[in-house]
Amino acid sequence: MAVLSKIRERSLFLIIIIALALFSFVLSGLFDGNLFNKNKTNIGEVNGEPINREEFAQQVESYRTRSNGRSSNMQNVKNAWDNLVSEKLYKTQLEKSGIVVGEKDIWDAIVQQVSQYNNPQFLNEIGTFDQEKLKEYIATLQDNAEESEQSKAEWLNWLNFEKNIKTNLERTNYNSLINAGLGSTLNEGKNNYYFQNTNVNLDYVYVPFTSISDSLITVSKDEIKTYVKSHAKDFKVDESRDIEYVMFDIKATPEDEKEIETKMAQLINDREEYSNAAKSKVNLIGFKNANNIKEFFSDYGSDSPYDENYHTKNSISKILSENLLDKEINEVYGPYKENGFYKLSKIVNVKQMPDSVKASHILIPFIGTSTADPTVTKTEAQAKIYADSILTVVKANKSKFETLAKEISVDKGSGAKGGDLGWFTYTRMIPEFRDYVFENKVGDIAVVKSQFGFHIIKIDGQKNHQKNVQIATFSHKILPSEKTENDVFEKAETFASDVSSGKDFAETGKEKNYVVRPVQYIEAIDDNIAQLGSQRPIVRWAFEEGTNEGDIKRFDIDNGYAVIKLSKKNKAELAIRGKNVRQIILNEKKTALIKERSSGDTLDEIAKQNNTSVRSAKAVSSSSPVFAGQGRFPEIAGVVTSLEENQLTKNIKGRSGVLFAKVTKKNLPADIKNYSSNKKNIERTLQNRNVQIYNAIKENAEIEDNRAYFY
Repeated sequence: MAVLSKIRERSLFLIIIIALALFSFVLSGLFDGNLFNKNKTNIGEVNGEPINREEFAQQVESYRTRSNGRSSNMQNVKNAWDNLVSEKLYKTQLEKSGIVVGEKDIWDAIVQQVSQYNNPQFLNEIGTFDQEKLKEYIATLQDNAEESEQSKAEWLNWLNFEKNIKTNLERTNYNSLINAGLGSTLNEGKNNYYFQNTNVNLDYVYVPFTSISDSLITVSKDEIKTYVKSHAKDFKVDESRDIEYVMFDIKATPEDEKEIETKMAQLINDREEYSNAAKSKVNLIGFKNANNIKEFFSDYGSDSPYDENYHTKNSISKILSENLLDKEINEVYGPYKENGFYKLSKIVNVKQMPDSVKASHILIPFIGTSTADPTVTKTEAQAKIYADSILTVVKANKSKFETLAKEISVDKGSGAKGGDLGWFTYTRMIPEFRDYVFENKVGDIAVVKSQFGFHIIKIDGQKNHQKNVQIATFSHKILPSEKTENDVFEKAETFASDVSSGKDFAETGKEKNYVVRPVQYIEAIDDNIAQLGSQRPIVRWAFEEGTNEGDIKRFDIDNGYAVIKLSKKNKAELAIRGKNVRQIILNEKKTALIKERSSGDTLDEIAKQNNTSVRSAKAVSSSSPVFAGQGRFPEIAGVVTSLEENQLTKNIKGRSGVLFAKVTKKNLPADIKNYSSNKKNIERTLQNRNVQIYNAIKENAEIEDNRAYFY
C-alpha cells in the first residue's frame, strides 16, 4: 500500500509498471498453461455433453445481474454450475422419456405468469391483458439489444426468463411422470394405518455397546481400509490443499488515533491559518460556530453525512444521551471515539414534538410521480389546484374527509379506511409528510407535496410530547497512517523473505510473535479461507501446476497482507475425514459378541449372560418409541410392533445397542371402514421426492468439473 502511494506520484512510472505486470502475467499463462488453459476447453461435461465457456459466462452474468452485486463472483459461478448441470442431467432423462415441450406450451406459460402481475404496460383499453402488447414488448427488447449494455442485459434477462419457463415445464412434466408411478393401494393404506396405530407391551433386555470396553476389541488399519473401499461413495474426497498463513493487519496504532483526535480537536473553535491563495492569514470558522453545517461537512470531509432528523433521548446513542443533551445549542461534545470513528457533536436545534402521531390523508398523483399509472393525466400544476380545492372542502366540513378519501385517494389501503394511516413514529414516514404531522398540532389540515403526489393531510392525534434535538455529528474514520502502512508492509515482506530463504515457517512466526494459522482441505473451487474471507487468488495459486509444497507467497488482502505457505497437496482419494470408521467397526464387532454370548432361551437367561436385568415397557409404538428405563429407540420400535405375542425375538440391532424382546400384549387399533386417507398419505410422501429423484440422477451421472481452471 505504501509502495502504491509512491507510484501514484509518478503516473508514467505507474503505466510502465502495469504494462510490465500484464505482459508478465500473459507470458506466465502461455508457458504454464493456466491462462486460457489449453488442456481444458470447456467448463465441464455432464454425461459427455460439454458446458462451454460462452453459455456458462452468460449464466454467471445473469446471476450477477439478478443479485445486483449482493452475491460474490464465486457464488454466481456456483449457481450457474448447479443450474446448467441440472439442465443437462434432465435433458437426458427427458429424451429417454419422450417428453417434448413445444413453443405453444412455453408461450402459454409465459402469458399466464406475466398476466398475473396486471402490468399496465400489457393492458388494453378496457383494462384486460393483451397478448399482442406483450409480443410488441418482446420485439422491442430484441430490436434494442445492441443499442446499449443495459438494453443487451434486458434482452438476455428475457431470454433467460423464457429458458427458465421451458426448463420448469420440462421438469414438472418429468416429475409428474415419475410421481404417476409412485402410487399406492388400499391394502398398503391399511398396513400403514396398522403400523402407525399399533402399540405393544413387552419385556426386554437391552445390551448397550458401552457395556463392552473398546480395549477388548482390536480394529486393524486393513479392516478400516476394507470398510472404506466397500462404502466408497460415502468416503470419496476430492483433491485438496493444506496451507499455513500469517496475517498482517493494517490497522491504526494508538499514535495514529492520537493524531486523528488532535486534528479533530483543532476543528472545534475558530482559528487563523495562513492562506497561500490570499498570501495572508485568514479566519476559519470552527465547528462550534459553523451555521452552514453541510458546507462545513463538505469542506473538512466528514466521513458521515449530516443527519437533519430530530431525535429523542431514546433514539440516540448512549454516549450522546449521557453527555450531550444537557449542553446548550452549538456547545460541542468531543472529540469522542465511537464505532471506529472520532466524532464531534453539537445540538443544532431543539423542538417539543410527539413521539407518535395519528393521521389521515388523501393522495392525489400527477404525471411523473411514483404512484402514477397510465390513467393519471394531471400535470403537477393541475394536481395542485385539484388538491387545494379538496383542502377547501374538507376544511369547511371535516366530516367529508373520510368520504372523499374513499372515493378519490389513490392510496387504496388507507382510502378504504377513510384515509386513516393509524399511529406511526417519527421515522416511519417520508420527510415531507413526517415534518408536517410532527411539527403542527392536532386538527390541522394542509396540502403537502412528496414524491408520491399531493397529500391532503389531517392530523388526528399526537402522543407524548417531549424534547427532540437536531444533532450535527462530524466524524473521521480511524484509519492507519502512511507510516503504519509502511511498517506493516515491511514486516510482511521481511517475513515472506525469511521463510522463502529456508527458515521454518512456524518457528519463524513463533520467534516474531506472529500467529501461524493452518487451514486444511481447501478444494479447487473454494472461495473462502478461514478468517481471511473471500480469497479466490490464494486458492488458485495453491492449485496451479507451478506451485509446489513448501512454496511461499505474499498476497494483498482487505486491510493488510497474508503470507501463505502451501503445506501439502492432498490427492483425490477415499478418506475417513470427519467420520469415525473405527467406531462403526467396533459396534459391528460388539454386536457379534453380544449375539454370540446371548445364547439363552429366555430373557432371564440372556439378561444373566449380559450381566443386566429384564425390563418392561408399555404402549411402545412407532410414534411413541419410549422404552422405560432406557430411552427412545425409534429404529427398534418399528420392529417390535410387528412381532407376535409371547415370541422371543433376539438380536434386534439399534444405533447404540442390541435388544432382545418378548411382546406380552399387542394392542391393535380398531378397524375403520375406509383406508383411502392412509393411501393418500403414502402417495403424498412418495410424490414429494423430487429432490431425491434429482440426487439419484446426479449420483449416477458422469460429471467433469473444470471450473477451477477458469475462475
